[in-house]
Amino acid sequence: MATQHPNPNRIAIFIPLRNAVSETFIRNHVDYLPYTTIPRHGTELGITDEKGTPIWRGANLVGRIIARLSPSLRDQLRDFLLSRHLRSLGVTAVLAEYGVTGCWLISACKRAQIPLVVHFHGFDAYVRDVITQYHQSYQDLFRSAAAIIVVSHAMREKLISLGATEEKLFLNPYGVNELLFESARPANQPARFLAVGRFVEKKAPYLTILAFHYVLQNVPEASLILIGEGPLLGPCKRLAQSLGLSGSVKFPGSRPPEYVAAQIKKSRAFVQHSLEADNGDCEGIPVAVIEAQMSGIPVIATKHAGIPDVVVDGSTGFLVEESDVKGMADAMIRIAKNPDLAGKMGIAARQRALSNYSLDRHINELAKIIERVRV
Repeated sequence: MATQHPNPNRIAIFIPLRNAVSETFIRNHVDYLPYTTIPRHGTELGITDEKGTPIWRGANLVGRIIARLSPSLRDQLRDFLLSRHLRSLGVTAVLAEYGVTGCWLISACKRAQIPLVVHFHGFDAYVRDVITQYHQSYQDLFRSAAAIIVVSHAMREKLISLGATEEKLFLNPYGVNELLFESARPANQPARFLAVGRFVEKKAPYLTILAFHYVLQNVPEASLILIGEGPLLGPCKRLAQSLGLSGSVKFPGSRPPEYVAAQIKKSRAFVQHSLEADNGDCEGIPVAVIEAQMSGIPVIATKHAGIPDVVVDGSTGFLVEESDVKGMADAMIRIAKNPDLAGKMGIAARQRALSNYSLDRHINELAKIIERVRV
């Protein structure tokens, strides 16, 4: 395995799962950072390239050997092989997507003398079992990483409470494509509400449906579309049916960004009732909330995690407490009955998003952070 001289235009990006690259924010890092980006997928010694090919020659043989080693020897072999691989790539920085990914890259980056930049996204900062399992590894990470990136003020405070030092923390919220998510005209749209996201506990789509049930009693012509898939999709469909909402609530499933952008333009407002899950999981910043604000429609959501960073209560949308279904319904009714207010909020949302949440700004800030630490 030949060692390349470091190339200032090459960085490696480690992504825990190959399908995780479908996450918009990770795909944007791979596609738009101003470097030759070299994606690597998987964990520890099960790493593949972009095509899914194992990076180790004789990977099956290596796996059988490793299975017989003690944990200590296994870690040493992993670090040795990874450091050799990093040097062979000739990269000047490593970007780890998610804190847990950064934990097993620490020693290899030290050995290869390549700075490690770690990007936290959500579960890695909040899920209690993850924090417990990685407690000591996170302490090592906070000491050894060249930079740690968070996407919200709430996440920044959370990592400080876990032991991160302020001087290594960089706040860089996600950004979205302002050309794809362009100005909508919510005042001209019917009382149509849109939700986008996985059907999981922390997004609480069932509470959005319950809030809409109240809305429909006051605004019979209102409708709700929930885009996405996940373990709670079936229960949410059954809930809507049991409440007699089948004619007013639609579930189109998972859809590409272009479809989402088109649906935003047809909507009066975006709704999301995020809350802390039973296991502690929280949002980083929901990208769909940024997409809605960038498109110029108001957002009705909760005072959860990074959402208040994006949505200004009373100006670009309305925020309610977690689990306040009636409060969410009241805000939706207000927007449904006042299209001019929706239009005013949408204009303010678009202007604020252009200044703070564009994709160009996010990528440029991330590149600046990497530039500060690159070898």
